[in-house]
This record gives sequence, C-alpha cells and structure tokens, in this order.
Amino acid sequence: MEKELERGGRVWLKEGVRQGRLKFPTDRPVGHYHCISRIVDRRFIFEEAEKEHFTRLMREYEAFCQVRVLTFCVMSNHYHILLEVPKRPDVLPTAEQLLELLKGLEFEEDYSRTKAQIELFRMAKDGDGEKALLEGFFRQMWDVSWFNRLLKQRFSAWYNHRTGRKGTLWEERFKSVLVDGCGEALLTMAAYIDLNPVRAGLTEDPKDYRWCGYGEAVAGIRIAKEGFKSLMNARDEVDESMTAAMATYRVWLFGQGEQNEGLNAQGQPMRRGIDPERVKEVIDAKGKLRIHDYARCRVRYFVDGAVFGTREFVDEIFQTFRGRFGLNRETGARSVRGLDGPALFVLRDLRKSAFG
Repeated sequence: MEKELERGGRVWLKEGVRQGRLKFPTDRPVGHYHCISRIVDRRFIFEEAEKEHFTRLMREYEAFCQVRVLTFCVMSNHYHILLEVPKRPDVLPTAEQLLELLKGLEFEEDYSRTKAQIELFRMAKDGDGEKALLEGFFRQMWDVSWFNRLLKQRFSAWYNHRTGRKGTLWEERFKSVLVDGCGEALLTMAAYIDLNPVRAGLTEDPKDYRWCGYGEAVAGIRIAKEGFKSLMNARDEVDESMTAAMATYRVWLFGQGEQNEGLNAQGQPMRRGIDPERVKEVIDAKGKLRIHDYARCRVRYFVDGAVFGTREFVDEIFQTFRGRFGLNRETGARSVRGLDGPALFVLRDLRKSAFG
C-alpha cells in the first residue's frame, strides 16, 4: 500500500509508483502543448471530489504515458494542462517495465489482463504476438492525444458510474496549442494557467488553490515542483535549485496586483483580473501590457493561436505543414498584439478581439 500524507486538509500521495517515473533516456527533442477540454454544455460538475480524482488520474497517466505535466488547473467545468511530450525513445520499455507502469494505474484490470496475455505468449513461444501486444501500448505513450484521451475516458467512466449517468461527458475531443519550449513563451502560458482561479475570483493567491500546479508545488509535492523547475530552466537555460526556481516563478506569477473586472449589485468583485476597459486603455495608449498583466487576462491567443512562441519557432512549424495553408500565405508567424516585453507570435491570427 502506498503511504499517504495529510497536508492542509488534502490527502497527498507520497512518492511511489503513481508519482514516480520509469524514464527511458532520449536526447530527442520534445513538444510542449497547452491542452484544454470542457464538460458538455459547460456544466459545473467538478466539485472537490471530482477535482481530486481527476488530478490523481492525471498523475497516473502522466507516468504511464511518459510525459510531464509542467503545470495544470482544474476548474469547475474544464481543465488546462501544460504538457511536455518527449519523442518516442529508440530503446523501448521491456514487458516487465510496461507492467510496472500499468500497475500504477487505478484500473487494475489493465495490469492483470496484460500480464496474463504476456505469460500466454511466452508459453506458446509467440514472440511476434508479445511484440504486437506491447506495441499497442507503446502507441499510447509519448503522445499528447493519447494522454488526453485516456485521462478523459477514465474520468468519464468513474464519474458516470459514481453519479449513475450515461452518455458523453466532454464537450469535444480537446483543444491544444503547441507552445515554444524555450524562452518566455512557456512561462507565460504557465502563468496564464495558474492564474485561472484568481481570475475566476476563487482565491486571492494561486498557492491556496489545491487543484493547480502551483498549489501542489507550494504544498511540497515533488513532481509538481519539478515541473516548475523545468519551466524556469527552460527560460533561463541554467539549472536553478528547486527553491530558487519556485521563488522566481512566484515573482513572475504575481507581477502586478490584482484588479477587479467590475462589481455586482452587492458591491463585491465579480471576477478577479485586469478590467477589460483598463486593458483597452493601455493598448490604445503609448504603452503595451507587461507580460505579467497579459497572462492574467482571458486572452484568446492562449487557446486559439494553434502555435505559440518566437517568430522562428512558429515559422518552422508553418514550413513543416506548408501544404495545409493557402498558396497566398508566405509566412507563418503572426504577432501577438498588445504585449509589452519579448516579442511572441502565433500561427493563427484572431479575427475577433484578443480579449474575452
């Protein structure tokens, strides 16, 4: 049995199979994705128990799929995950290593059934059958689509069984934005994700929101802290200590103070974040938004930009998939409007306002 640690009213899994890693070394490049998915009809189904279980499943499939969650946020009707996906390694796991990964999943039948199948193949001296079986699992690893698919399927099965409902739980497949893994782009996206509960008025400090990467990291969860260390190292290209990385990220995350987006009839703030009128005023003036403020807004580039990063990064992706664009389009990068600081670009420009 895994040991558990009670911390701040929440049961955290201590380091073990479900938070550990069987890493298979590779020097091949990685991809970074901002993944988003919403509940059907935008229903608010994520209460505390649902958020806890979703987070647990996310960590399990993070380990199984051999990806890394840099940060995340589970809200009342949707989730955000900033995911680092390595390329498939040249040396693949053995059958025994795969079984160890399956053992870490909540759905134990996967482990038992696969172990029995492997034993049957070996008794029959059917090496090709065993290889095909393993390959079926390998296709689900090191892949952004399979990670989201498995996570959503298993959560849907758990939720429908728990509530006695049937049918589709999620609004659509999932949306993803490819993010430049170097420089400010990755850190900007992380701040945008971790500030979701602040913008929604759920907390004044993201460290107090239990279902986001920053909240887990401050609570001392090692795997969450390692995600933020990776974020800071990607920006600075230096190997900061864990303490220094967390401190730097907190400074980055807070940036400017909070502002209200209007008051309700009782004079209470409706939402936390920068007032849209103030945003427009700054953009129309001589200056542009600082990157800290920009990350706090509900900016559509982070969801609808398709690819997000430096000009060189976006243009490289554009050239790779040149055949999918019209002949009249000569370049891929489209400048992110209203941003003061490092120049960032997207592949898909916005026909509507950047904010909203």
